[in-house]
Amino acid sequence: MKWTRWARRKSPWVFHLSTGSCNNCDIEIIDCLTPRFDAERFGILLVGSIRHADILLVTGSVNRRAAPRIRELYEAAPRPCLVVACGSCSCGQHFFKESYHTVEPLDAHVPVSVYIPGCPPRPEALIGGIVRAIGML
Repeated sequence: MKWTRWARRKSPWVFHLSTGSCNNCDIEIIDCLTPRFDAERFGILLVGSIRHADILLVTGSVNRRAAPRIRELYEAAPRPCLVVACGSCSCGQHFFKESYHTVEPLDAHVPVSVYIPGCPPRPEALIGGIVRAIGML
């Protein structure tokens, strides 16, 4: 078990979930992976399956169709799984607060470990938030 904790701290795998965002946060996430910011120096790697992830990175406001899927993904993730809310929309619904298709904020559906505010958040803030989440692992 000791080696598992060590491996999670040294190379966290991140699953990115967009729940109806405007894609500004998604572009900044991709920017984190470029050689300029190089998120992989911390071992951060985007994965294609939640079953391989240590961190669930959520962008966008939670709409009616995404709410049950967020819970399903969180329950399918191996434990411990941290949730990172990326951008103003997932942190507090921002522009979509009074919209007809949005429901409660993200933290009403799954426990959020780290909030990264901004519209869109800078790549430095994204990397800093994920590194903060690594400290919680």
